Amino acid sequence: MKCLKLALLATAMTAGLAVAAQAADPNVPEPEPTPTPEQYQAMGFYLRGDLGWSFLDWGDKDNAFAVGGGVGYQFNDYLRSDLRVDWSGNYDVGDDANASLTTVLGNIYFDWKNDSIFTPYIGAGAGYGWVDADHGLSDDGFAYALMAGASIDLSESIALDVGYRYRELMISGEDPADHSGLAGIRFKF
Repeated sequence: MKCLKLALLATAMTAGLAVAAQAADPNVPEPEPTPTPEQYQAMGFYLRGDLGWSFLDWGDKDNAFAVGGGVGYQFNDYLRSDLRVDWSGNYDVGDDANASLTTVLGNIYFDWKNDSIFTPYIGAGAGYGWVDADHGLSDDGFAYALMAGASIDLSESIALDVGYRYRELMISGEDPADHSGLAGIRFKF
């Protein structure tokens, strides 16, 4: 019985030393702080839809209707990201040919949150795109975009987004690019 008590005492002391050693170990990371309610409010998924007008810069210059939509995630008050599909089309590219431009881009945005309902932002995106044109001018390749604008908070979950986007598709030959003015709605859920 005496041996059993000594064994239990030795086990308890060893466990206590192990806990003390782990507490003193500088390599053990400290737990992440719990987000505040305000930080939780800023986080979340969102859906977006945009309409606008696009000005094509490819051979003969023309302008046309633009539409897009996507799904995104707001990480905090200053950083969000989305995956979106955009189409603009029925550009007149000469010789009785029409063209359309479609892209699928992953975007990241940096918001300048302030004490007003207006939030300016800048953003950049990369992905893939297609240009479909009459007379065999269709091609596809890497696409990128640069954005700037402002969102206007209509409620805690709905924001109006107004912005400018430069988008370019890299293909063989001359690269089609467009400048778009877009307005849309973001719905956070």
